[in-house]
Amino acid sequence: MSRNYDVIIAGCGAAGLYAAINLPSELKILILCKRDLKLCNSSLAQGGIAGVYKSPTDNIQYHQNDTLIAGSFKNNVDAVHTLVSEAAQDIEHIINLGVDFDKNPDGTYHRTLEGGHGHHRIFHHADSTGAEIAGKLLETVKTLPNVEIMENTLMCATKQTSTGYSAFLKMPDDTYQTVNCHFLILATGGIGRVYQFTTNSAIATGDGITFAYEMGAKIKNLSYVQFHPTAFNNRATRECFLISEAVRGEGAYLLNCNKERFMHNYDERLELAPRDVVSHAIVLESKKTGSTDFYLDISYKDSEFLKKRFPMIYKNLLEQGYDMTKEPVPIYPCQHYLMGGIDVDKNSETSLRNLFACGECSHTGVHGSNRLASNSLLEALVFSRHAANCIASRMDSVPKDFEEAEFTENAGHDRIPKGVRTETRKIMQESYFVIPDKKAAAEGYKRIGEIRDMLLTGKYFVDADFVLAKSIVTVAYIILGEVIQ
Repeated sequence: MSRNYDVIIAGCGAAGLYAAINLPSELKILILCKRDLKLCNSSLAQGGIAGVYKSPTDNIQYHQNDTLIAGSFKNNVDAVHTLVSEAAQDIEHIINLGVDFDKNPDGTYHRTLEGGHGHHRIFHHADSTGAEIAGKLLETVKTLPNVEIMENTLMCATKQTSTGYSAFLKMPDDTYQTVNCHFLILATGGIGRVYQFTTNSAIATGDGITFAYEMGAKIKNLSYVQFHPTAFNNRATRECFLISEAVRGEGAYLLNCNKERFMHNYDERLELAPRDVVSHAIVLESKKTGSTDFYLDISYKDSEFLKKRFPMIYKNLLEQGYDMTKEPVPIYPCQHYLMGGIDVDKNSETSLRNLFACGECSHTGVHGSNRLASNSLLEALVFSRHAANCIASRMDSVPKDFEEAEFTENAGHDRIPKGVRTETRKIMQESYFVIPDKKAAAEGYKRIGEIRDMLLTGKYFVDADFVLAKSIVTVAYIILGEVIQ
């Protein structure tokens, strides 16, 4: 492993991998993966990737309008236009890389419908589209001789230097090493582990957002947190199995504790309303009925169709004791996605030169206050390609040498107190879940501020416990700070 690279990419999900694929082949690139290569939120995406591509009935204006409506018109319109107008080229690119989207009997691509979409425009690989896309991107990256991948390597800290950036790494063998680059791309995913219950994988602790914040980069709209309305309601585990939006797109009904449909009391779009609307409706219906028992029911559909269309969901629910072809399954909202993040421009560049952010950790503005279903994988592709193109255009102007920052992060010897992450998650769950509790948020902000001060001023040993706790606490601190403003 070298100490110096042209580009370091933190994250091995769709955004990080696609950036590497689009960067010039003469650049020396390092991809850092906190855990194993397949553990990322991209791989968990079930529904698909939205885009207007070879459609006789859909157009980019329709896609743009649906995105703006879902985002309550708080979107960056220019970014949305970039997203929808460039979707076709990136969908075609990943198809050429081997991504296998489902097709109709006549050989045309099957497009499904999801909440908030007015047209069938979601390309999918059964109900495991994210895994298909991430897997094919990874296969491609592994063939690139200029790209080095480091698994189980924890980025502990970052610093800006006169020639770019330095990163302090905890290596797989528990040693520490500093690496340097001219360009740093943060593609570290979401913040789900800031909450008690989330659909996110274990890596989603907001590390990249914390690194950017500590270096002085602008963070925007971090309180724009999306709660997915139909997570499998098993409160025995922190990571909640997601039941895709596409199930409602195929006609599933939402039922309350009395096994009655209720969405007609809240929105004329019924079960196909955007995610934030449906989540709010469930919470309000819960208060009305005094129960948190809710169900998703598609058992009236043909069983063979459901098994073929949703093989992963069907299998996972069977393992939990439910047959979606025969009975309603229990659901309830939980944390799912982050619309805010490290603020970036159209090239995915942050407020710090040559620092880029792509994917869920970034704030491009395309989602507004609520992400339209299946726009996340598309955003990861479109804007990571923009980052790669911007870096390619600057290569001739970067210095030839590398400055290496000094890190004192590992000078401490104490272990952090137990329960830091658990307390933070409890505060977030109780103060900012679907419908914010301003009083609890103010109290939580004060307490999380105290925890953060303790972590920043203490002499703690920099290991995974410390790094992840600091990230979770910092993200919670920023979110609640926005909520109480």
